[in-house]
Amino acid sequence: MISIAIVQALLFDDAAPAACAKKPDPVACLIDARYAKDDRAKHLAADLYKHSGDIAGVGADEQMNGGFRGKIHLVPELPIGAYRKHLTWVLAATDSIDKFFTDVMDGKQPAYRWRDLAFKFVRSVGKHTPSAYAGIDPNGAWAIEYNVEGSLLKSEAGVRETLVHELFHINDESHHDWSQTALAKDYAAIVKKCGTRSSCLAPYAPNDTKVLATGTYYAFQPNNGNTVHEYAAELAVRYFKEQTEVLAHGKLGQRAFKCGPAENARAWQALVDEFFAGVDHVPTC
Repeated sequence: MISIAIVQALLFDDAAPAACAKKPDPVACLIDARYAKDDRAKHLAADLYKHSGDIAGVGADEQMNGGFRGKIHLVPELPIGAYRKHLTWVLAATDSIDKFFTDVMDGKQPAYRWRDLAFKFVRSVGKHTPSAYAGIDPNGAWAIEYNVEGSLLKSEAGVRETLVHELFHINDESHHDWSQTALAKDYAAIVKKCGTRSSCLAPYAPNDTKVLATGTYYAFQPNNGNTVHEYAAELAVRYFKEQTEVLAHGKLGQRAFKCGPAENARAWQALVDEFFAGVDHVPTC
């Protein structure tokens, strides 16, 4: 559960209404107060909290070094009015992720967290990147910075995939930078072999997301922080997609990721064992 101090900071910074502290559910009171100008958004934010313990607040005004994206100015943007649709999509996505773990895990407990998240809504000024980024903030909150102008956040499906990707980053961090230890050697070998050539990288790319400006698979885009982190997060997205498809249809419509090059199989098994309790419904190759 997110602490009341973090909830206050997310919703009001230093100006939280004192009266909420005396209410039976001070968090619900704070949500109602912050979203008072938009009744529909207020109910969505309240449902997000009820369903998964997540809080929809705002991020900081900051100048971000976006790597290959350049400098980006982010400003706080509560998801109300024209931006209310993002709350609708986030609620649907988090409900879907919660259902995924119920359906897929066969009663096993994964070493994975997907609830009690701090959503920090922001708007990029004059740009549409980044769509989101995530981490454990100085207060200890598992936080996802969500850009209401993000280029990937144009539909429920786009939001769901982005949140799966970002959620993995925080889990990776909480597992002591697992991807750097477990995947970096094979990842470096792939990059040495292929560079950014999509034709060479295609068999190794866990997901089909590409950077529009360069045409490079996002998992292998240079100047994007520690890029093995992005490869690992895209691998998690592929896990979610393949498990969902197999459970829904009994088979995959394309070759399983683990059935590609040997590097794929090693990365896949390491991910499944570390985070998902060894559960893999995809048939053997």
